[in-house]
This record gives sequence, C-alpha cells and structure tokens, in this order.
Amino acid sequence: MSQKPYVAGVGMIPFTKPGASASYIEMGAEAARLALKDAGLDYNLVQQAYVGYVYGDSTSGQSALYEVGLSGVPVVNVNNNCSTGSSALWLARQAVESGAVECALALGFEQMQPGALKAQWEDRPPVMGKGVALTEQLCGDVEVPMALKMFGGAGREHMQKYGTRLETFAAIRAKASRHAANNPLAVFRKVVTTEDVMNDQVIWPGVMTRLMACPPTCGAAAAIICSEAFARKHGLRTDVAILAQSLTTDRPVAYETESMIQMVGFDMAQRAAREVYEKAGVDPLDIRVVELHDCFAHNELLTYEALGLCPEGGAEKFVLDGDNTYGGRVVTNPSGGLLSKGHPLGATGLAQCYELTHQLRGTAEARQVEGVELALQHNLGLGGACVVTLYGRG
Repeated sequence: MSQKPYVAGVGMIPFTKPGASASYIEMGAEAARLALKDAGLDYNLVQQAYVGYVYGDSTSGQSALYEVGLSGVPVVNVNNNCSTGSSALWLARQAVESGAVECALALGFEQMQPGALKAQWEDRPPVMGKGVALTEQLCGDVEVPMALKMFGGAGREHMQKYGTRLETFAAIRAKASRHAANNPLAVFRKVVTTEDVMNDQVIWPGVMTRLMACPPTCGAAAAIICSEAFARKHGLRTDVAILAQSLTTDRPVAYETESMIQMVGFDMAQRAAREVYEKAGVDPLDIRVVELHDCFAHNELLTYEALGLCPEGGAEKFVLDGDNTYGGRVVTNPSGGLLSKGHPLGATGLAQCYELTHQLRGTAEARQVEGVELALQHNLGLGGACVVTLYGRG
C-alpha cells in the first residue's frame, strides 16, 4: 500500500556562525516546535522521528526532542555526512509512503566549530579513504584542506575540460549573495559582486578564492510528513507533496575513472535525478526552482549539469545567460544556498525543504519565484550519499 506523502509543516531557525548559536539541544527543539506550529499539530501525534546530525554523540536526537516532549515516540538518529538532513527526510517520507506510519518528523541540526572540516577520530581508519587516495593522486600538487581540494579539484577539471573561467564560479557566488539578501534566516546577507569574489583571499591560485567556499554554520530545521488521511483527520494542509525521491550511493565510476568530477558525486546526483524525473514523469526543463548543494561554487556549476538543467559542458553558458537566477530559466538556491545561507551539515537538507515548501505555498515573500508548480532539491554527502527530492503542489 502506497500513501502520498505531504509536507504538513516546516520549521527553521536563523543560521549563525560557530560560537554565536545556542546549543544543539535548544536549536533542534526550537526547529521541531516551529514545524509543529506551522502544521498545527501536537507532538504527541507524531508516530516516528528521524533526527540528523554529523558532529554529535549518540542519541543527540533524543536530547533535542525530549525538550519538545516525552511522548515515547521512536527516535532514529541519522548521519550521512552533508546529506544527513535529506536522509532523515528520506526515511520519514519512506515511512509515511509505505504505510508504516501516518505521520513522521524529520529534524536536522548542527553545532559546528570554526574552521575547515576535520576528522573527529584519530585512532581508526578514516572515512572516504578511496576518495582521499584519488584526490591525493590527482590533486596532490596543492596543500589545502581536503574538502576544498576535492571540490576545487573537480572545478579545476571542469575548467581544463571545457574552458570554464574562474570568473564563472565567482558569478555563482555573487548570485548566491543577492538571493540571500532577501532571506532573514541566512547567516550572510551582504551582497558581493563577481569582482569582490575574484579579489578575495586566494585559497588555490587559479581555482578558488575564499568566498567560493561555504562557511561552517550552526542551525536547525525540521519538517512534518504525513499521509492524506492523517491530514484530513487532523485538519492539516496538503498543498505541498513529495512527488518522488531518490537516495543513491557511489558506484565504481566514482573512483575508477580518475575524475574528480565523478569523485565528488556527479554520478550519484545524475542517477538520483533521473530516477526522480522518471518516477514523477517530468522533464528537467519543467523545473523552475531548485535548492542544490553549493558547498562550493564549483559544485553548484557541476550540479547544473548532473541534474540535467543544462547539457554537460554547458554550465558556463547557463550562468552567463542568467538562466540560474530570477528572470532566467530556473532560479537556483533562492535561499542563498550553502554559500550564503550557511551549511550546518545535519540541517542543510531540511533547510532546503523549508525553502521549497514556502516556494510552492507562495509564501517565500521577496524570494518568491513566479509560477512554481514543481520544486527540486539536491543534497550531497561525500563518502557518499546523494538525495534528490521533487516536490509539487498537492
């Protein structure tokens, strides 16, 4: 038995810099309360909860939700690197769609530390061993943090393969800032120009400046997913539905082709998107708004091609033609994306859900994209997992 899953409520708190946030317990509880309030639902009616975070001890999800209530609800803690929030959403959607439950909560939060991402355990083999080895093989000529080396290396490969210019990545970052200026929940709302980005601190000569990388961020977001019958019974809204969703992991192509573009998830994203389009019976040209995983400006450009928003090798033209912003073909990251809104790892996927739900409701205020009928979400975690979700009007 398959039940159509609806997004009955969403909640998100303002994202902040590390050291300026409340604790993960307070952030997570507040985001859950906001989603419940938005839905008009009592926490005691939630039948399952999936809570995502990357940097936290076991059962941190319970610690946050116990502040909302002690209902005895099953709580599952989720960690899938930067795609954690969408993985929690994937589990909540699957539980409702399968008929296992009528209502589930997906919650994500992160209390991050300043500086580049780093391993937390030094007494055991590191994760992403295959990816690190390939990165060192292909990009060992530069000394930069590993995540930057991976995505910067992928961007460099695109530059070498298609002649993409550094200014194009800078234009993506400038676009993100213009969008975030209209988002009161974004951590960075200052508008920067392409020239500002180009003139910022050089991290990798010819490949990346500091502004092309997303900042470590603290925050939380949540969503209530329910069936139509549950919504009718409790008077909940059914104006936004999840039409299709796919979670993919790496195949041999990620490591055997000696391509940094493939190593950072191109194949995962492409397969997930194609599965979603096929299931929903839509074409990528039908999409007018997308929230995608722009952890680096380079990955946003690569993702245009992986999602089929433009042909492979056509991303620079897509950017230069203005097809990635208001007035163009598809508005990408109206929230400001990870580059300007911020990237609290466990919360990011649910923050994307929050933005697209409001876009479909027509309540995104100054960020509103006209005529939204379909909204696409892409959330990537190296190591690896990629979640692509298609939302539509209920």
